Order: sequence, then structure tokens, then C-alpha cells
Amino acid sequence: MTLGDHLPVLQVVVPLIAAPLCVFLRRPVLAWGFATAVSWVAFAIAVQLLDQVLTHGIWSYELGGWAPPWGIEYRVDVVNAFVLVIVAAIGAVVLPYAKASVAAEIDPDRHHLFYAAWLLCLTGLLGIAVTGDAFNIFVFLEIASLSSYVLIAFGRDRRALTAAFQYLVLGTIGATFIVIGIGLIYMMTGTLNLADMAARVPEVATTTPILAAAAFLTIGLAIKFALFPLHLWLPNAYAYAPSAISAFLAATATKVLIYVLVRFQFTVFGGGLAFQESIFSQLLIPLCVIAFLTGSTVAIFQTDGKRLLAYSSVAQIGFMVLGISFVSVNGLTGGLVHLFNHALIKAALFMVMGCVYLRIGSTRIEDMAGLGRAMPWTMFAFVIGGLGLIGVPATAGFVSKWYLVLAALEQGGFGILIAGLILLASLLAAVYIWRVVEVAYFKPRPAGAAPVAEAPLTMLGPIWLLVGANVYFGLDTELTAGTARRAAEYLLGIIP
Repeated sequence: MTLGDHLPVLQVVVPLIAAPLCVFLRRPVLAWGFATAVSWVAFAIAVQLLDQVLTHGIWSYELGGWAPPWGIEYRVDVVNAFVLVIVAAIGAVVLPYAKASVAAEIDPDRHHLFYAAWLLCLTGLLGIAVTGDAFNIFVFLEIASLSSYVLIAFGRDRRALTAAFQYLVLGTIGATFIVIGIGLIYMMTGTLNLADMAARVPEVATTTPILAAAAFLTIGLAIKFALFPLHLWLPNAYAYAPSAISAFLAATATKVLIYVLVRFQFTVFGGGLAFQESIFSQLLIPLCVIAFLTGSTVAIFQTDGKRLLAYSSVAQIGFMVLGISFVSVNGLTGGLVHLFNHALIKAALFMVMGCVYLRIGSTRIEDMAGLGRAMPWTMFAFVIGGLGLIGVPATAGFVSKWYLVLAALEQGGFGILIAGLILLASLLAAVYIWRVVEVAYFKPRPAGAAPVAEAPLTMLGPIWLLVGANVYFGLDTELTAGTARRAAEYLLGIIP
């Protein structure tokens, strides 16, 4: 066997082993360089996995040579391979940016601990996506969550500790619901292997424990990926975390948990669960509509740029889950491609806020007056990213909104109303993006204010890579929308 035969497990093992090794690299530049190299290796592995799956189909990897369902299986298909690429790509792009950002926001004697926690978080997120074992999902979820709490607490603002504690409390509640749901399924099926569960659940689909498991999992995951009104931990966590962590978590953590919802609802429960239809139509669709309208409206009234983007994330999560809730090819395609597109856009926008904080020591919108001239490359990146968030044509965000509107119109009746509300939410996004643009470009710097320099190239390079990808994938949708559509057809059983 060659090294390439072990890619599914290497996706997790490489960052997992690297995390404790990073603790011994006490010099900040060494810890950062090591973490960056590991993240790029993880990205290369994810790309290889996606290529193999698209070319040869599902890849089943047996840990320790134990055949599933007795042994733990890493099962890679087009759905989770797509998610692996999203997570690994963001980690690889944000870390080069993080060098200057972390140096400005975190004490040098704690850098090695920061990057070790970063690699643990990356390990957890990748593990959630790649594993084919339900209990392993919970284990990797806890790895990602515990490291996330620590990373958020690294923020200089003392409110970061409160935000991390609030996230810990709500995250623990969500994790408890998830493990109860998994336990109920195990009780009724006698297996933890997801593929084996999918084969056994139809026989007991109408039993109370399975219906309760679906409810526990849906609520627990909704807490973890911050679906309205279970989003209370998210604004403070994103606002007070170090800038690099805001960018990384906003682009990856919620996306992975939405993937878990998709995996359970469409793979484990499939179409054999009568309760599934009411979960989507009666619960999730209304909550998603409220989420993107409320999140966008509240974002308009924020005075801090990071909190504005955080509430925007609440709205965008609503869009992702809405597409999934339509249970159609176009809906799933829109929801899944928005996982990718929003990761690009929101990571770039949070990174812009990190550049602003680096230069003026604040992310308050009123303090950004005149930055359009003082930091032209930084603020123009915000403009382009903002256009993608709104969904302007020729940006990746437009592709997502297009599929979501198509999926809504397919529903007829109430779907036409939902399509109109999607467009309304896009207009609200234009309003809160304009608030930042107006201050940066149309208000002068205060008299006597210190000169402001442009952000360093090490930070601008990753930002513009993501901004450029936002435009590129708005014009060429073969990789993103094409892969998402193939994943949607697989989840719905249209293709094997």
C-alpha cells in the first residue's frame, strides 16, 4: 500500500499529531510556520480526496483493518469531500494572514499555545466531516468545540472570556442533545456506523425513540450552528475573538455542523422517516426565513464592524438551512454551494476587519472614517466581498441566491413569498454593507488623527485571494455549483 491509500485517515492524523508538537515550538515564527505548513498539507489531502471521489466514487477506509460496521470507517463521498475542501482551504488561507494579526492581538509567549489550539480545532472540524461513525462525530465535535472556546478566549478584550463561557454553556447543551440523539438511534439499531444505520433505521422509523432522536439531533445541531433563535452565543463569540479566529470559525465551524444535519437527515433517516417532512416544512423553513430577515435587520443597527458581520452570519445560516429544507435538487444545491461561497466571502470580510483593527485599534464603524483613502486595498476588498454577500451578479453570492430563488419558486404558493423575502434580505444586506462603505469613503478622517498606513502584504494577499475567488466562482460555477449539484443528487438518491 502507498501513502495515497491512507489519505482519509491522514486528513485527521496530520493536524492531530502536529497540534501537541506545536506546543514545543516556543518561538512565535516557528509555531506559525509549522501550523501553516500543516494546514497546507491538510488542504492538499482534501483536494486529492475530492478528486478521487469525483473520479472513482465513494472511498471507504477501514481503521485498523476492521471491516465496518464492527470497526470505525472513514467514508468519503462527494458531500463530505466538498466540505473537507472548504474547511481545509480556509485554514490554509487564513493562517498566512494570521501571522501579523496574531502578533498584534496575542502575547508572544502564548503564540505556540494559540497555534496548537488552532490545529486541534482544524482536526476536529475535518474529523467531523470525514468520519463515517456517529460517535466519532461527537468526539470530533468536542475536540473542535473545546479548542474553539480556548481560541475565542485568547481575545484581548475581557469580554472574550464571557463570550467563550457563553459559547461553552450553549455548546455543551447542544452537544448533550446530539449525543442523546445518537444514543437513541444506537439503542434502536445496535450500530454506530452511519451507512449501517441508514440500512436499519427504516425498519424502526415510526418508533418513538427514532422520532425523538431526530428531534434531539435537529435541536442540538441548530444550537451548534446558531440557527435563529438558538444563535445567542454567536455574535459575542465572533465579535470578541481574535480577528484570525473570527475569520476561521465564521467560515468553517457552522458549515461543518450544517453538513452533519444534512448527513443525518438525508443519509441516516433518508426518506423513510415520516417526522422528517414536518421537521423541514413546519419547523426549519419558518425559522430560516425569520433568521435571514432578523439577522439582516439587526446587522443594520450595529455600531461595530465585527458584530455587524456576526449578525450577517446568522442571516446567511438561515439561507443555507433554507435551501436544505426545500428537499429538492435546486434547494440542496443552493444550500451546499452557499456553504462554500459564504466561507470565501465571510472569511475575507472578517480578515478586513482584522486589518482595520491592526491599524486603528478599533472595529467601530464610526472609527473607520476616511479609511477608503488611507487603506484603499483593504477597504476595496470589503466592497467586493460585500457585493458577494448581497448577491450581486458576477459574484459567488449571486450563484447561491439564484439556486435558492429557483428552489423557492418550485414550491409554488408560499414559495413565491419566500423568494420575495430572499430578495428583501439581499436588499437589507446592501444597507448594512453600505453603512461601512459610506463611513470609509464619504467621511473624512477626524482632524488631528494619526496617519493610517495600508495593511501589510502578508495580510492583503490572503484577503485578495479570497476576494478574487469570490469573483471567479461567480463567473465559473463548474467546480462549486457543479459539485454541489452532484452532492444534492447523491443525497436525494438520484445518482448512486
